[in-house]
Amino acid sequence: MLGFGAFLLCSGLCLQQMIPAQPGLLPKPSLQALPGSLVPLKTQVTIRCQGPPGADLYRLEKLRSGIYQDQPVLFIPAMEERFAGCYRCSYQNGSRWSPPSDRLELVATGVYANKPSLSAQPSPAVSPGTEVTLQCRSQYSFDQFALYKEGAAAPQKGSEKQYWADFPITAVTVAHSGTYRCYSFSSKLPYLWSAPSDPLELVVTGTSGTPRWLSAEPPSSVTEFPEASRKRSISLINKSSAIDPQSLLGLPRSLQRGQSLQLSLLGLPRSLQRGQSLQLVLPSSTTPRAIWSGYALGL
Repeated sequence: MLGFGAFLLCSGLCLQQMIPAQPGLLPKPSLQALPGSLVPLKTQVTIRCQGPPGADLYRLEKLRSGIYQDQPVLFIPAMEERFAGCYRCSYQNGSRWSPPSDRLELVATGVYANKPSLSAQPSPAVSPGTEVTLQCRSQYSFDQFALYKEGAAAPQKGSEKQYWADFPITAVTVAHSGTYRCYSFSSKLPYLWSAPSDPLELVVTGTSGTPRWLSAEPPSSVTEFPEASRKRSISLINKSSAIDPQSLLGLPRSLQRGQSLQLSLLGLPRSLQRGQSLQLVLPSSTTPRAIWSGYALGL
């Protein structure tokens, strides 16, 4: 059994001891990185191989490196470039080896300090069924880009052009709402990525279905805005405690003259603390849009 500090760098002799490719009835194990497979430099990550109870032996290896250990967990206290790469694992019961797990790509981020920019065309506020393109752009000549949605299992990769890549969404649904970031990197070093772009909040608007961020039952604490249509802007003061960042608001699609608004709790960009204000700007189209520190929420 080899701990983290004794991770083996094998010669050709050791390579013969790598995971045998034996098909059988044993289920393949799962392999995951916690808290995630995109790991900023100098932060910790744990790679965990999970098989059925009672497995006799685990084998966790880094592909194309000759590095492996006979333990199911690899803890990396501070991410370095040398740990980035492709991993897989297997386990042994008696004389039989399981099939290998799916491959895990462990990526070191922040290797290149200059982060790309991420934009949405034509707008980060889109209606269901329409098209939006997320464009990742770099100042430098990287030939690979990756788009990551917060909470997704894996990033989406693209290599359309040097300096930028487009990630089109041809038919937007509520499921596309969320926070996106992008990265740039070189195809020659596929596991070493730039720092992430600033976050982009994609908001799906409209009345087609119930958006994931619209609470089915509004919270008990609401704020009213009488005579809202007489003003070009309105201010919301949160007089309660800090607001959950996932509690977004529901507004009608248009604001009629003399209509009052009741807004459920709103948190942008992360939370709205006691006494902070939010300005609602009513454009000429009368479509309400909430704006806070560069975040736009269109309805």
